[in-house]
Amino acid sequence: MAETVELARTAMHRRQRLQHVALNVAKLVSMRFDPVLAADVASSDLISIDGMGIVWGARALGLPVPSRVTGIDLLTELLALCERDGLKPYFLGATSEVLQHAARQVLDKHPSITFAGLRDGYFTRELEAQVVREIQSSRADCLFIGMPSPRKERFLASYRDELGVPFIMGVGGSFDILAGSVRRAPVRMQHLGLEWLYRVYQEPGRMWWRYAKTNTLFAGILAQAVVRQKLRIGSRANSGLPPGAGEVGHSV
Repeated sequence: MAETVELARTAMHRRQRLQHVALNVAKLVSMRFDPVLAADVASSDLISIDGMGIVWGARALGLPVPSRVTGIDLLTELLALCERDGLKPYFLGATSEVLQHAARQVLDKHPSITFAGLRDGYFTRELEAQVVREIQSSRADCLFIGMPSPRKERFLASYRDELGVPFIMGVGGSFDILAGSVRRAPVRMQHLGLEWLYRVYQEPGRMWWRYAKTNTLFAGILAQAVVRQKLRIGSRANSGLPPGAGEVGHSV
C-alpha cells in the first residue's frame, strides 16, 4: 500500500500520467472474453491485486505476492493524501445522489479537501466529449471513476490521453461504500477473502449468480494453470534441464 500511494503521489506532483487498475477474480475472468477490458488492464501503468482469490491463485502457482491492495482502501489512503498535500480529486460515476453523499462523507473526514469536480456516470455517448472537457478544465490531480466495466475501460481507451489528469483510477462500487449505501464486509471476513459472500448476503438477488459464475470459471482457469505448470516442470525434469531453464521471467 505504501509503495502504491507513493507512486501515485509522485505522479500527481509531477503531473505525469499514471493509470491504476485493481485486479480481482471477476475482472480476470471477464478479461478472457472482453478484449477491450484485457487491453485496458495490460496497458495500465500500475496493477494492484484487489481480490484474495488472485492472491491465493498466484501463490498456488509459486508467484511472489506479499499482499493485496484493495481499491477502497487505496482510495481512502489517496483521499487522505489529497488533504495532506492539497491535491484535488475528481469523482466520476455512480448516481448524482450517491456521488453527493460520498463527497459529503469525504469532507466530513477531510474538511480541507477541495474537489476538482463531481459528475455522475449517467451520461450518453454524445455527451462524452463534454465530460472530457469538464475534466480537462478542472485541473484535477486525480480522477476516480466509479463506472461499471467495460464502459469505464472503453471511456478510458478513448479519452485517457486527453483528460490531462495525472493519476487515474477505477474504483468500482467504492462511491456506494463512501456514501454508506453499501457496507463493507467485517474485517475478519476481509482477511478470510469472503467479501464476496458478504455482498451476496446484502444483495442475494443480484449477486449470487454473478459470484457463482465467476468463482466457478476462475477455479477452472486456476486448475488449468496449475496443470500446465506441473506438465512444464515434469517436461523439464525428463529433459534434464534445471528448473527455470529457458524461461525469461514472469509477472503478475
